[in-house]
This record gives sequence, structure tokens and C-alpha cells, in this order.
Amino acid sequence: MFSQFALHERLLKAVAELKFVEPTPVQAAAIPLALEGRDLRVTAQTGSGKTAAFVLPVLNRLIGPAKVRVSIKTLILLPTRELAQQTLKEVERFSQFTFIKSGIITGGEDFKVQAAMLRKVPDILIGTPGRMIEQLNAGNLDLKEVEVLVLDEADRMLDMGFADDVQRLVGECVNRQQTMLFSATTGGSTLRDMVAKVLNNPEHLQVNAVSQLNSTTRQQIITADHNVHKEQILNWLLANETYQKAIVFTNTRAAADRIYGRLVAQEYKAFVLHGEKDQKDRKLAIDRLKAGGVKILVATDVAARGLDVDGLDLVINFDMPRSGDEYVHRIGRTGRAGNDGLAISLICHGDWNLMSSIERYLKQSFERRTIKEVKGTYTGPKKVKASGKAVGVKKKKTDAKGDKKKTGAKAPTKRRITNRPKTDTPSLVSKDGMAPLKRRKPEAPAAE
Repeated sequence: MFSQFALHERLLKAVAELKFVEPTPVQAAAIPLALEGRDLRVTAQTGSGKTAAFVLPVLNRLIGPAKVRVSIKTLILLPTRELAQQTLKEVERFSQFTFIKSGIITGGEDFKVQAAMLRKVPDILIGTPGRMIEQLNAGNLDLKEVEVLVLDEADRMLDMGFADDVQRLVGECVNRQQTMLFSATTGGSTLRDMVAKVLNNPEHLQVNAVSQLNSTTRQQIITADHNVHKEQILNWLLANETYQKAIVFTNTRAAADRIYGRLVAQEYKAFVLHGEKDQKDRKLAIDRLKAGGVKILVATDVAARGLDVDGLDLVINFDMPRSGDEYVHRIGRTGRAGNDGLAISLICHGDWNLMSSIERYLKQSFERRTIKEVKGTYTGPKKVKASGKAVGVKKKKTDAKGDKKKTGAKAPTKRRITNRPKTDTPSLVSKDGMAPLKRRKPEAPAAE
């Protein structure tokens, strides 16, 4: 029960109003430590309730009577606009019975309107690093009185190239008293460096090992001969699988647009979401998916973080993601909050080794599936290494005559030396190395 936590009665009232009864494992582990003011490094799967795990302690710290605001007290940084907007909604829901005010700063919105909001000095500021830096450079943002800093989906922010921006924003929060860093994956060396620099004697909480992530989601692969065959398999899955809502992931915007166009031509209720879409279109796509007006979303990895849609129970990787962490976040869109989900990856010859690497990273073996109606000829490599990767066939080099070259020391190259008088301009020599060739006059340009 949430009543076990030392939360203010107004927050407990909001929790009861929202029908939150039992805290999730990450909430049970993180909230008590966060209430004590400890720095936290938390790893937990998407859809596990990470947002409430830091929002409730932050609100509890700020709660009090109405007063004139003179400085921002909490900064929450996130990698994408969608995740920032979702976090803002969570903050507003939990703070509905308090006087705490929050604001959001992301790209794609009016810069001057955001500057005006900052002049009102919200208690909690939520946003993405890029636009935060722009407002900071414009002199509109003062973070010197920030007491609590939250870095959510920190691994994704680093993957997206925000490392320098995040470090600068962290440096601006010179008087912070608590820092909490959350992510769905353990990340790599860059994230470890970030943890060492920004956290002070942190408590490390790993609620789920990578191999335990998305335990309620079935993970399958289906082999395909080529991209056209992948599209045939995709059409069959969308027509025959039982699902409420689905996301089809691609690695490029061009592929997303192409697949979206073909689905619309087949009269599917679909929408496309990628980085070239402006904020209005991105919001429209997500709102329609949530409302049920759209059943299928075709997206690049911009949608892999922060998208929380009820009833989203099917993820199809048309293109295999480029890393294990990206795979975790993609399939994390389904199987959320204990619900069942299905994640299917379409694998061509060129995808096999990448898929095998992700299996090793997750310490899992994906279920192999064959659909007889759209079965192709490629079923995987003929030989695999112990790692699961395909065994490559090395071709022996041949010389110009087609004979196999012998390995060993190369024979010295023979040079034909001719006795020619030295000139300023070297003469051209024929293939036999003897008689000089005559220079050809340049052809006159053809008349236009």
C-alpha cells in the first residue's frame, strides 16, 4: 500500500483518486530512499512505474502552502518530447491537490511562449536537453537554485548525442542536494562515466536484470528473403494476428513513409511517426493511437521511448534495431504493467548476426516462427558459430588468369628499364615497355 510511505496526505489522496493501490517493485525500492534524500541510480524495465518512483518524492519535498515562486526547485531531463509531455501529465495528476506548479520546455514549441512561462518560475521544470540549452543561452533559464535533478532515460539521452548538453545543464545546478538517474538498461561506458560525475555516493537499484526485461512479452523472429518478402509477412501479420494496437518499427524515415503509404493504400487505419514530423503531427499521431482512431503506428526509434499506450500489444521490428538497448526499448512499448505482449522481428540474411548479438546481450533465445502462407527460402545460415553468428565463407583469391594464388612471400616485381633521354615531360610508353607512344591531341569540344 502507498500509505506505507511517508508521503504527505495530499499526495496519498491523489494516489487514491488515481486508483493506485499496490506500488510496483521499482516504486517500493526507490521511493523510501528518495524520500531520505539519497542519490539514486535505478535500472528498471519500461512500463514498470519509474515515473511515479521519482515524481512522488519530488512532490513530497516541495509540498507546502501557496507562496510566491522565486526559483526553479526541480529539473527533470528526458530524451524526447513525447516522454517529457507524458511526465508532465504524471506530475500534474499527482500534484492536483497541491499548490505545486510545473512547466515544460521542448523543441517544436514556440520559444517566446516558453520564455514567458519561465518568467513565472515553475516549481518543477521538465524538458529535453536541446531546447533547455537554447533557453539557457538566451538568458531565460536560471538553474542555480535547483535542489533536485532527475535524469530519466539517461542512456537514451547519451545515445542521442546529448552528453555535452546534459553535462552543461548538470553543471548549472550548482546547489543541487539530490540527483536521481533512471534508465531501462545498464548502458555502456559513457553512462558509467555520467553516473560517476553527477551522482554523490548513490544507492544502486537494479530492479530487473537485462535478461528479465519484458518477461510478459513473447519474442519471435521470422526469416525473410528480402524487403519485399518482409512486406508480405508484415501484411499477413497485420491481417491475421489478434491485437488491439500495433507499432511497426523501421530504422529509417524513408522506410517508415514507404510502409505507411502502402498500409494506407490497403485501407488500414495507420499513422507514421518519425523525426521529420513536426510537433503537431507527432502529437496528433500519438493522440489518435491512444484514442483508438488509429490502430497501427509506423515509427522510427523516436517512438521507442516514453510512449505509453493502453492496449498496445503487438510490436513488429521490420528492421532489426542496431543495439540490444534499442531492442529493449522497442519491445517495451508492449507487455506493460504486467499485460501480455508480442514482439516479432523480421530477419533477412543481413540481419542474422545483429539478431544473434541481441540474443546474447539479453541472454535469451528468440522463438523461431514460420508462416506457411508467406514462407520464403531463407531459413537462417547453414552454419553458425558458438556465438550464434553465421559462419562466413572465405573466397580464395585468384590472379588474372584465374589460377589460385599461392600464399607466402611475394615475388619481387620485375621492371623493364629503357635507356631514354631525360626530358621535362615524361614520354608515354607502350605496354611492352619499349617504343614511346605518340600523344593524342585533345578532341575539339562538340558544338552545342
